[in-house]
Amino acid sequence: MRPELNVVVFGGDGDIAGIGLSHLIHAARRNLDITVIMVNNMIYGMTGGQVAPTTPFGTKTTTTPYGSFEHPLDVLALVATAGASYAARWTTADGEQLRESAKNALTTKGFAFIEAVSPCPTAYGRRAGFKDVKEIIQRFRRNSIPLKKAKKMAPEDLLNKIVVGEYVHRRIPTLTETLYTTIQEAKKSADTH
Repeated sequence: MRPELNVVVFGGDGDIAGIGLSHLIHAARRNLDITVIMVNNMIYGMTGGQVAPTTPFGTKTTTTPYGSFEHPLDVLALVATAGASYAARWTTADGEQLRESAKNALTTKGFAFIEAVSPCPTAYGRRAGFKDVKEIIQRFRRNSIPLKKAKKMAPEDLLNKIVVGEYVHRRIPTLTETLYTTIQEAKKSADTH
C-alpha cells in the first residue's frame, strides 16, 4: 500500500525461528523489501525458559534439564540460502558492527535480516550457569568467530561458537520489482497480439 515506507520487523528467536519460521523463509525467498531484526537470546525467555530452535547444544533449560540434545538452527544461513539480499549476525558485544549492519540493512533494497545475539540473564543465564550479564557478554566475546575464519574451520570446532559477520549483501530483484516487470511484459505481449 505504501511502498515509500521502510518496514522493520523486530522479534525474538522464539517467534521468528520457531513459531514464524515458515513466514521468514518465504519472505527471504520472495526477497520482500523489509528488514527483520531477530534478537536471539537462545531460549523462550518470556514463557518459562523452554529450549528454543536456537538454544546451544547441551544447554540446560526448563524442558531440557539435562541439556539440549538438538543442534541449534542457523537461521542466518537459512535466510541467506533462501534468497535474502542482506544477512548478518553480531552479538550485543559487537556494538559498532551491529550499528553498521543496521545501516546496511535499512539501505538495502530487498529482504534484509540481522541476527543480534543478546543476553537473557534470567531465563537463559541462570539455567546455563552464568552469574550475571557481564559473564554472558564475556562468553560472547570468547566464542565469537569471524565468518571468514569459520569457513576454514571444521564443523566440530564450531560447536557452540557464534559465527559473526556479514553473510550476504547483494542486489537482486525484489518481489515487487519482479511483479511489475512481469505485468509490463504481459502488457507488451497483449498489445502485439
